[in-house]
Amino acid sequence: GRVFLSVAFPTYFTTMWQEPLIKGFGGFTNFVGGGITTATPLINFKSQSMLTDITSLLFGFQPGSIGETFRLGIILGGLLLILFKVADWRIPFSCILTVIFLSFIGNAFIGDKVAPPLFQIFSGALLFGAFFMATDPVTAPFTLEGRYFYGIIIGVMTLLIRSISGFVEGVMFAILLANAFTPMIDSIVISIKYKKKLCGKSLKAYYLLLF
Repeated sequence: GRVFLSVAFPTYFTTMWQEPLIKGFGGFTNFVGGGITTATPLINFKSQSMLTDITSLLFGFQPGSIGETFRLGIILGGLLLILFKVADWRIPFSCILTVIFLSFIGNAFIGDKVAPPLFQIFSGALLFGAFFMATDPVTAPFTLEGRYFYGIIIGVMTLLIRSISGFVEGVMFAILLANAFTPMIDSIVISIKYKKKLCGKSLKAYYLLLF
């Protein structure tokens, strides 16, 4: 649904953000009539190579989509999901680590297009997507090894879309693309891991279950 809205109404998702009310308990005691629109940190970097203060990103003092701005809360919530075994740590770990590694290399060579690692992690929907969306048990791989590759695909695609495409954010596209690869990832892992243990008929039965 969000992908459809982003493609159909790009202006509303790129330039028409309301500046967050950061005083008085998030604006409850500091209400002002009317909205103030401003650019998101990713847009500022894409257009002006301007980096936003990490502290502001961490505590949600910058504009963005609902649920993705208070990164400290997202991290704590994601860790709780992992602690209670609701989400598998392999997916967010491999996704975030991939973005850190690739953005470190990319920023060293093409710093005007690839933002530094900390900014990549704490801007946009990366943390929210890695902890709460990519870990969905239905669309994510069920093989443990496959979840590492799944997270790597999301990290690579997110960085590529953010850096060299016309979109400033790529997390939602990256997750959908990785979802499309999920059956193939599980199929490859099973065929390699159980090649010696499964006969042809049993292996074929696993493929039928996957697809």
